[in-house]
Amino acid sequence: MTMRFTNIALIGKYQSPDVAESVLLIAQFLRDRGLTVWIEQGTASSIGKAEGFPVAAYEEIAAKCDLAVVVGGDGTMLNSARRLADRAVPLVGVNLGRLGFLTDVARKDALLKLGEIIEGKFSEESRFMLDAEVIRGGQRIFRTLALNDVVVNKGDLGRMIEFDLSIDGEFVYTQRSDGMIVSTPTGSTAYALSANGPILHPSVGGIALVPLCPHALTARPITVPDSCCIEIELLPPHDARVHIDGQACFEARSGDRVRLTRSPLAVRLLHPRGYGYFAMLREKLHWSAPPRHP
Repeated sequence: MTMRFTNIALIGKYQSPDVAESVLLIAQFLRDRGLTVWIEQGTASSIGKAEGFPVAAYEEIAAKCDLAVVVGGDGTMLNSARRLADRAVPLVGVNLGRLGFLTDVARKDALLKLGEIIEGKFSEESRFMLDAEVIRGGQRIFRTLALNDVVVNKGDLGRMIEFDLSIDGEFVYTQRSDGMIVSTPTGSTAYALSANGPILHPSVGGIALVPLCPHALTARPITVPDSCCIEIELLPPHDARVHIDGQACFEARSGDRVRLTRSPLAVRLLHPRGYGYFAMLREKLHWSAPPRHP
């Protein structure tokens, strides 16, 4: 790799004082190597001090930094990815969470692996995102990006919702269920996995549609090309919620159409040497683990 890094941002888990030690340790490590280190504004507020490091909002990071190190879990990475996607800032994840499908650098190896990455010893991967919009009365009233998934569900209702699913303008079916997960390959190991959806390799150009508790035994997850336009129209009298990466939420009304397409924007992930997708799955999903005995 010929990529050189000179301005590096550190982004910590939102409102978590637990990241302070790791963020400051990494910041000092990078500064000792002659790099300019910025600490994201919310992170600086959470840790209570920035030790003389400049503080920057996401907009400044997008404009000034050529690498962002995300210290936390997958939720922190998802939020950072959406906010930096329009400037294609490369991301490295240091895992302080639980599973960490996206944050693949272990805390104990952080300095070693980051040192290798700034020396150019890494692999780069591109992950596509979804454009999500809600149409009401022919007008777009909501739009955002998703890296993992868009979930249309019943919200607080104690009953199912009903909706029409169309793909590229062709009616597919009317479904009564708790909702639908529309997942990228990145999100196929998240909520969609717990709903018995397929695991999609990141290089697969597909979008998974995973029903949530459908009122029909024949309703099964399907995968469609990422070139498709997916529309979910809420049928009267059902309102619903639209969740973006499990973080943002929009209250949709009966008659609204949720339209999903592949975004032209993509997330750039940098992995340390030795990273392998299937090795990551083996570790996180405990494949090949020996049986536990009482």
